[in-house]
Amino acid sequence: MLLCLGCLLGLVSALPAQNIGNHPAAYDQQGVLLPWTPWRDAIQREVNWYLNCPVENGYPRFVYTTFMDGNYQPMAKNASFIPAMQDGMGIISYLKYHAYQGKKDPRVLRIARYMGDYLVKEANTPDEGKYPRFIRSTGWRAKFPQPADCGSQDDKPYEIEPDKGGIAGYALVLLYEETKDDKYLQQALQNARVLAANRVEGTATNSPWPFRVDYRTGAGRGAVCGNTAFNLRLFDKLIALGHQEFQASRDSLWAWIKHFQLPDLAKDGALWVQFFEDHSEPDNRTAWAPLNLARYLLEQKEALDGDWQQDAKQLINFTNLRFTGIRNGIPICGEQTHDREPWGGILSTYGAVLALYTKATGSNEFKGLAYQALNFCLYAVNDDGCPGQRATGPSRGGWQEDAHTDKLHNILDAIAAFPEWAN
Repeated sequence: MLLCLGCLLGLVSALPAQNIGNHPAAYDQQGVLLPWTPWRDAIQREVNWYLNCPVENGYPRFVYTTFMDGNYQPMAKNASFIPAMQDGMGIISYLKYHAYQGKKDPRVLRIARYMGDYLVKEANTPDEGKYPRFIRSTGWRAKFPQPADCGSQDDKPYEIEPDKGGIAGYALVLLYEETKDDKYLQQALQNARVLAANRVEGTATNSPWPFRVDYRTGAGRGAVCGNTAFNLRLFDKLIALGHQEFQASRDSLWAWIKHFQLPDLAKDGALWVQFFEDHSEPDNRTAWAPLNLARYLLEQKEALDGDWQQDAKQLINFTNLRFTGIRNGIPICGEQTHDREPWGGILSTYGAVLALYTKATGSNEFKGLAYQALNFCLYAVNDDGCPGQRATGPSRGGWQEDAHTDKLHNILDAIAAFPEWAN
C-alpha cells in the first residue's frame, strides 16, 4: 500500500510529546511535523560547522574520513572510507550551496575544490589494468594517496565500483564548469573513457557494467548494478561539452535503461540491486538508484524521455512499495532491502525527489510526504550545526555521506522547488 499523508494525521496528533533526533518534535494543529528551526537556518548552521573542520594534509578532515564524530575526530571503530560517493556528492552539494548563497562566500567553493583535489590527486587506481587512473569507490581514511590494494567495506582489495566513478566524474565536470580548472575535466574524461571502454551490452540479466570489478583484470563481481543514472549524466554532460566520443556508449546505456531496467520495475526489481559500498547481497534492491534516475528524468523531462512523467512516477511507486514505513509517526524511506533505516542520505533523497516530482508535474500527490520526510531528516542537525547520520535518535556525526555530503544537495533541490519551505 502506498503511503498517504492524510491517513497518518490522526496517528501523529495522538502521539505523546517526543523527541526526534536532537530536538523536541513540533507539530501543527493537523499533526504535521514542523521544522525545529527554519531550513535556511539549519543548513547554514550545518555548513558553518563543516567550514570549521580542521585542515590536515592539505584537506579538511571530513574530505578523507567517512566515520567522524561530533568533535571532528575520526571514529576508531571503522577506518574505511568511500571517496567517490562521499566527495562526489559533496562537490554537488557545495556547488549548489555556493549558488544558493549567491556565490558570496569563497570558503564554500574552496570545500568543493578540496574534495575535487582529493579525488584527482589521492583516490585513483594505478595507471595500469582494465580500469586505469579510475576513481576509487572505497579506501582507508588519511591515505595520501590511496594504496593500490585499498579496497575496503565489501570491496575486495583491488576492486572498484564502476558506477561510483560515474558519480565522481559527473561531479568533477560540474566543478570544472564552475572553476575552469582543467584537471577536473581531465579526470572526468578519464573516468568516462574507462567506462566506455569496459561497457558491455546490457540484457535482462546484466547491467552494462558489473557492480564490482577487479581494476587489474576486469573480472566482475555482481552482474547487476542498479545505479545507472550518474554514468548517463556523465556521458550527457561531456557530450554537451563537445566530446562526441561518448555518444554511442550513452545511447546504448539509455536504451538498456529504457527497454530493460525501467520495465523491470513492474517485475521483481532484479535490475535495481546493489549500490551501497558496504553490502554485496545479490538480491539487495535499493531506493537510491530508482530515486536518482527519477531525479534525472524530472530535471530533463522530454529532452531525455518522452514518457518522463509516467516513468518517474513508476520509480517513485517502486520505492514507496518496497522501502517506506513509519518512524515517530512520520512517513520515512529506508535505504535498501538489507537495511531499512532512514539514513540521512536516502531520506533526504526521497524527500527531494518527491518535491521535484510535485513541482514538475503540478500534482500534489507526494508533496506532504516530501515535506514531512525532509523535516524529519533535519531534526538530526544539532544546535551547533553538527549533524547526526539519521534522526531516529540523538546523535552527533557518524557516516559523513549520510550526515552531510549526500544530504545538503537534496535539501537545496527541495528549496529550489518550494522556496517557502526554507523560511
